[in-house]
Amino acid sequence: MKNFLSDTVTGLKPSGIRRFFDIVSEMKDAISLGVGEPDFDTPWFIRDEGIYSLERGRTFYTSNAGLKELREEISNYIKRKQGITYCADNEIVVTVGGSEAIDIGLRAVINPQDEVIIPQPSYVSYEPCAILAGAKPVIINLRAENEFRLQCEELLNAITDKTKVLILPYPNNPTGAIMERDNLEQIAQIVKEKDILVMSDEIYSELTYKDKHVSIAALEGMKERTILINGFSKAYAMTGWRLGYACGPADIIAQMTKIHQFAIMCAPTTSQYAAVQALKKGDEEVTKMRQSYNQRRRFLMEAFKEMGLECFEPYGAFYVFPCIKEFNMTSEEFATQLLMEEKVAVVPGTAFGDCGEGYLRISYAYSLENLKIALQRIKNFVEKLKS
Repeated sequence: MKNFLSDTVTGLKPSGIRRFFDIVSEMKDAISLGVGEPDFDTPWFIRDEGIYSLERGRTFYTSNAGLKELREEISNYIKRKQGITYCADNEIVVTVGGSEAIDIGLRAVINPQDEVIIPQPSYVSYEPCAILAGAKPVIINLRAENEFRLQCEELLNAITDKTKVLILPYPNNPTGAIMERDNLEQIAQIVKEKDILVMSDEIYSELTYKDKHVSIAALEGMKERTILINGFSKAYAMTGWRLGYACGPADIIAQMTKIHQFAIMCAPTTSQYAAVQALKKGDEEVTKMRQSYNQRRRFLMEAFKEMGLECFEPYGAFYVFPCIKEFNMTSEEFATQLLMEEKVAVVPGTAFGDCGEGYLRISYAYSLENLKIALQRIKNFVEKLKS
């Protein structure tokens, strides 16, 4: 029988995150710090709007680009937060999570053999989506000594005459790194000089703990060469509602909407109505969640300091990325042994790129009570390794 499978798809490596999650789900008394999902319930006023939309029989398709009311609220939100004006009619498309926006954004702009620059460690979907779009991924290995920020020299060294897109993954998953305005201004200058498109994944933009997030699209000359991606999963604790969006130049958004039209039709209607209320009334709830995450972040950093575990201080998202190189174990070995001996699940840094070797991703999107138990177990494990 003929092999009916795609060589491109079979050649993709599966996500390195889910394997540990699957094991811990069947392990008694185990604590998982592996999945990047808020432990908060979606705020009641958002859930109420979803329920109300069902009670009113709003179970129909929306327009392909999304409810006009939602696109208008997204436009208002981006204007209020970043000072960028996007037209709700033709510069915004509502997607099934930020992940779909990444996928269709790359497919809308890539021609065969185009190159996509991907700084790593970073979200697991960028590289596979680039490959599936027909691009060649060009990886930049970010370094802890630079706080995992993209450096101008690194970017210049990666650019060729085939470079089409730079993915900018900040605030960063898995490291928690951020890019400040002066960093972005230097990167933006190179992007304009080399005539590159930026895909800026800003799903964690509300979760920064040092300075307010700055979008590269807000800088002079960058709106017209940036696809800004965001969503509702992280800031509003709406992971299961599966709702995101992309903002960008009208010609690019039109092609993204075309792909979305054929592949998806529209994002979930109930989720879209709920998201309108999230944007209208959600600032206070987001602030409360951010403050809680910041408390947990500080707790973890202090705990690592006490156990002598090296970790640069993250100022975004809800992850820490401690270094375990001193133990002469691979990230996979450390994470597996920690899970088997202490029943704590973390993610090997290599799940986010080869340069993640020697690191672990630990999520603090969990209750302080669970974090205290987990950190004590990690401390016990580290002390055994050091003894």
